[in-house]
Amino acid sequence: QVHLVESGGGLVQAGGSLRLSCAASGRTFSAYGMGWFRQAPGKEREFVSRISWSGSSTLYADSVKGRFTISRDNAKNTVYLQMNSLKPEDTAVYYCAASEDKYGSRFRSTYDYWGQGTQVTVSS
Repeated sequence: QVHLVESGGGLVQAGGSLRLSCAASGRTFSAYGMGWFRQAPGKEREFVSRISWSGSSTLYADSVKGRFTISRDNAKNTVYLQMNSLKPEDTAVYYCAASEDKYGSRFRSTYDYWGQGTQVTVSS
C-alpha cells in the first residue's frame, strides 16, 4: 500500500509558476513509476506527465510540454511538478499517482494508488 499526499497548489496569475509536491509513504517509493494528472470542472481526468522509477525517463502531455517539468527525489520519497508560464486553462485539481509499472504511463488504468489532489487556479 502506498499513501500519496499532494501539496503546493494555490492561486497564481497567468504567466506565474507553482511547484507541486507529492509525498509518498508505505512501500518502497523507488519501485514505482509516478504520474501527474489533472481534472478541470466538468472534464475528465487527463494525463499531465509521468516519470520512471529512476527518473531517467519522462513523458509530457503536449499541452504542458516545455512549460512543466516532472522530477523525483527517491531519498525523500517525493515527486515534483514544476509548472511555469501557467495559463488559465491549466486550472484544475492536480493528482499524483503511483504505478507498479516502473515507467508509469499516460493511462489512468496503469496507476494503482492516487492522492487526494491539490487545487491549482490560474487567473487571467
